Amino acid sequence: MIVSKMAFDFFVKLGRFASVSSLILWGGFAAAQPTHGLSMYGTPALPPDFVSLPYANPDAPKGGTITLGNTGGFDSLNPFVRKGTVPWQLPFFTHESLMGRSWDEPFALYGLLAETIEVPDSRAWVEFTLRETARFSDGTPVTVDDVLFSYEVLGTQGHPRYHGLYRQIEKIEQTGPRKVRFTFNQENRELALLAGMRPILSRAQWEGKDFANAPLADIPLGTGPYVVDSYDAGRRVTLKRNPDYWGTDLPLRRGTNNFDEIRLDFYGDGTVLFEAFKAGEISAGREFNAETWASQYDFPAVQRGDVIKSTFPHSKPSGMTGFAINTRRAPFDDWRVREALIQAFNFEYINGTLTGGALPRISSYFSNSTLAMQPGPAPQAVAKMLAPFAADLLPGTLEGYALPASDGSARNRKGIRTAMKLLQDAGFSAAGGTMRAADGTPLRFSILISKGSAQDFQGSEKSAELYVQALKRLGIDATVEIVDSAQVVARLDAFDFDITTFRRALSLSPGNEQRYYWGSEAADQTGTRNVMGARNPAIDGMIDRMLTSVTAEDFTNATRALDRVLTAGRYVIPIWQFDEGLIAHDARMAYPGRLPLYGDGPNFMPEVWWWTGDE
Repeated sequence: MIVSKMAFDFFVKLGRFASVSSLILWGGFAAAQPTHGLSMYGTPALPPDFVSLPYANPDAPKGGTITLGNTGGFDSLNPFVRKGTVPWQLPFFTHESLMGRSWDEPFALYGLLAETIEVPDSRAWVEFTLRETARFSDGTPVTVDDVLFSYEVLGTQGHPRYHGLYRQIEKIEQTGPRKVRFTFNQENRELALLAGMRPILSRAQWEGKDFANAPLADIPLGTGPYVVDSYDAGRRVTLKRNPDYWGTDLPLRRGTNNFDEIRLDFYGDGTVLFEAFKAGEISAGREFNAETWASQYDFPAVQRGDVIKSTFPHSKPSGMTGFAINTRRAPFDDWRVREALIQAFNFEYINGTLTGGALPRISSYFSNSTLAMQPGPAPQAVAKMLAPFAADLLPGTLEGYALPASDGSARNRKGIRTAMKLLQDAGFSAAGGTMRAADGTPLRFSILISKGSAQDFQGSEKSAELYVQALKRLGIDATVEIVDSAQVVARLDAFDFDITTFRRALSLSPGNEQRYYWGSEAADQTGTRNVMGARNPAIDGMIDRMLTSVTAEDFTNATRALDRVLTAGRYVIPIWQFDEGLIAHDARMAYPGRLPLYGDGPNFMPEVWWWTGDE
């Protein structure tokens, strides 16, 4: 069976690389050897006979019930389509892919639903052999037909995040009773890994049904260790560990998914959720404010020792957290206006007020990692990569760009003076005390904040209010809009906002998802994660270079170049970074002593934690 389609015109956009890469791409159909895992560069760290993930306890006991808290609500239990709001944790518990990840390596995958993986040196294709024992939660076997269906339905009807990979697949074909091969239409080393990371769905479940618009009751059947046992729409989801889970003894699964039951409870906002946690109704919670962690976690349960505060360092990039500026709208399409807004944001004062100055500022998209741009002028290798895009580079990209730093006082005189000069250069005037464009239109905008949304960050409302006060000194009429999460999603989909809260986590293995985050093609796609609407050939070119790199050194330089273009693009007003994870949890919840490279995340808590108390 074969699923084929014509390549999209995106392939043409890679033409500048084609003369070299095509020889590599199409020369790689030599015989490949089956392997237990695959890495972006080199070989995976874990051998074929590994017992468990290095940060899991293979002897962890099974049992116990925990409750995790979410803010907002949900109206869907299908995490793979655009429609509806879904509990964000759901796919981590209920669904699996052909390969699974080790979070102790930058980018290495190991066979999960797939028993073996075959790939040529060119990575022009990848072939998977399914495990004969792989089963959906209803006991039916996972077949090649299910794999073919999953990639087609996700690539055409699923959430837009799945569409990019599908467009880069020339064909998917069954090559044996349990074998499936993906052939790609362009050179991209990451595609072989991405092909192993899509959730596998049951074709039989969706025959004759509308996958993209299915009702709440149509919960996608998965192969994962947990199943949805019950739910109360918008209020609670109860997940139970499947006693007949097929993969219990796999090396990737030993010591993981240890709780018998996980409940997801939903609360109107973070304040109500925190009170529920203090009352013992929630088992564990992550804190993202160092000042709150230091001052508000002394409630009776902590004093008694019933709740423990645990800290988890990590080595992953900072990612980007802050206020994203919608460059689709004037005057935000002018970099001078965006720089003025950054200059007016008095980070040192706001950080001191809200976190006690405990958290360092994000300095670039990949700060806190080896992938971050280096201070000062671009090194020769990075400058050479950016040279073909010189006309598209904003000031500071090559010379070096650094965020402004104030003296920590409330006035921020230097920042305000610099912002005023930039706005004047952009054609604005503050005559009469109101900042106006050349045609007399006042400069006014709103900052959109979601009440109780996962995409919000701790302290965003207070940060925005302090920021608005500073903007008044420039004669700018800025307001803070707080709406529910559903309205925020709708407005972001329609690009109906000026500035909004923004959080984008990044890994040590950035790849194809970068196109969806800030690639030009994604800028005007409904549901895009390119919230700021970035369109820059240099960004696209550096992403292409990352995906065609054949050495780790070339990849690192390309990522550092991308970091420069994004940071100097002034798309986001960055705030603080979280260089360690903070989790307060029930004292009966235990975790391994060995932390993964990436530190905390859903694949750490709750995946490798376990219960030590009595039911």
